[in-house]
Amino acid sequence: MSRKIRAVRDGGSKIDFRTEDDARNSPASTEVSPRQNDRRRRNGDSVGHRLLAVFVRWEAVLVVLLAGVFVLNSNLSPYFLNRVNLLNATYSFMERAIMAMPMMLVIISGEIDISVAGIIALSSTMMGLAAQAGAPMGVMIAVALATGLLAGLLNAFIVLRFRVPSIAVTIGSMSLFRGISWAILGNQALTGYPRALSQLGQGTVGNTLVPMPLVMFALLAAVTGVVLHRTAIGRSIYALGSNPTATLFSGVPVTRYKATLFALNGLVAGFAAVLLTSRILSTRPNIAMAWELEVVTLVVLGGVAITGGKGTIVGVVLSIFVIGYLRFGLTLINVPSQVIGIVTGLLLVSAIILPGLFERLSARITVGRQLSPGEPAGEGEQ
Repeated sequence: MSRKIRAVRDGGSKIDFRTEDDARNSPASTEVSPRQNDRRRRNGDSVGHRLLAVFVRWEAVLVVLLAGVFVLNSNLSPYFLNRVNLLNATYSFMERAIMAMPMMLVIISGEIDISVAGIIALSSTMMGLAAQAGAPMGVMIAVALATGLLAGLLNAFIVLRFRVPSIAVTIGSMSLFRGISWAILGNQALTGYPRALSQLGQGTVGNTLVPMPLVMFALLAAVTGVVLHRTAIGRSIYALGSNPTATLFSGVPVTRYKATLFALNGLVAGFAAVLLTSRILSTRPNIAMAWELEVVTLVVLGGVAITGGKGTIVGVVLSIFVIGYLRFGLTLINVPSQVIGIVTGLLLVSAIILPGLFERLSARITVGRQLSPGEPAGEGEQ
């Protein structure tokens, strides 16, 4: 039998001379080289960094918050975790959820629209006047949508034509739109809507318990998510918020994009007016009062940067249900509306501060992982 000698390099630091018979008959060595130990340590650190980076994402924080809301409210009220109650609760916040979808796009693009609640008041007023004039339901809905679209286009024209900051313009137009509603209605309310209209804001899908507005929101959120995260349009919207000057020089029609977003925001606000009016079957000039801040809270709490350029559809959808079910649970235990307003304000402040902190923490973890020692080159047998 051959007694040929072979050299075995172990980790580049140890040479053991064994015959082929010895190597075949001896048990496998349990020694781990320093290089293998270093590789295993680095792999463990890499997995740990990745897991930690996942948990410091703002969307993960919102999942924890939503779970906490469910646990807290279920302990405070035995009626919270009722399937019918949970579905019915969505009626009260779906209009704001629907308005949050285009508002998210506007804020990501680096703008903001504070006039959405005023648009609802004006759209509902025009809808009520059409109803009093005997217009059929389809015409009433068209009037509300057209009013919202025109209001959005007016905002876009002033912001883009005269280069005025959108927050200043929309604060003014908020007062303008609601002021028109007050001037037309005074202290009276418009009623007498057709009963069939209530199916939009109060109805369910078929014979199920699923509210119609919830399905509409789900469809709008799905379309918004696809456009934002899977198309060139979405990438351009992010670029508008990150660096509008560079986006302009890259060939993106910045003015057209922003005008479209403002118009879309007004159109969806008009649609929200239709849903809200069909749910309460009346129109008052104080309808949707202060909703503009609640809609902005939904968007910013979802992780959308108030300065633009950042945000995800998942975060905004999670924040909608966090705030919606938090308010529902507080209402179940008879918490005064003033206290609920304070909670909403605190959430808005937290939403502005906390996502940035988590983003910086996540960036540190990523940088730490990238600066970890690299894989040693040159490993093998000789």
